[in-house]
Amino acid sequence: MTDETTKNGPDATAANAAADAAVNVETATVGQEEANQPDPLDLLKAENAELRDRYLRLAAEMDNLRRRTEREVKDAKSYSVAGFARDMLAVSDNLRRALDAISPETKATADAGLTTLIEGVEMTERSMLSALERHGVRKLEPVGQKFDPNFHQAMFEVPNSEVPNNTVVQVVQAGFTIGERVLRPAMVGVAKGGPKPVEAEINSVFDEKDA
Repeated sequence: MTDETTKNGPDATAANAAADAAVNVETATVGQEEANQPDPLDLLKAENAELRDRYLRLAAEMDNLRRRTEREVKDAKSYSVAGFARDMLAVSDNLRRALDAISPETKATADAGLTTLIEGVEMTERSMLSALERHGVRKLEPVGQKFDPNFHQAMFEVPNSEVPNNTVVQVVQAGFTIGERVLRPAMVGVAKGGPKPVEAEINSVFDEKDA
């Protein structure tokens, strides 16, 4: 068999077919690999979404930190004098006890020197309470209010049917708040045996209608 026959015979055809098949397989493989590659635009969108999510989370954390810092600074300003104010209340209590120890008869018959002394103690007490109030310390006025364990400390009960039960009728020691917190609860006496608050309100409504 000649070389020409070998080149153009069945073997040559089979070889060409095999070569074409190999090329087709390689082309298909490359095409498949290219098809499997993610779209650059999709990658960019995903990265952008991730960055946006990180930014929003960071912004939220920074906002929470800012608010928490503002609250802590505000609390520090409002309550930094709490310990000092509590000590000053003891001084104010002593001034009040000194004034209460003077009977009305003694005040009425006091000479000029004693009268001046009494007025000076009263002025000192008012000045101290005013200074405390400028720093957020305020005196509670619980008489006539319903007993609140958050602000009041019950010391005794007073039989009184003219006011609703658990109404504060007497203050033994003044209470104070600083900002929104209780600096010292008021020591009080509460009514016992009166009508319940709801019943008292209903009776009050009917009394107004009858009037």
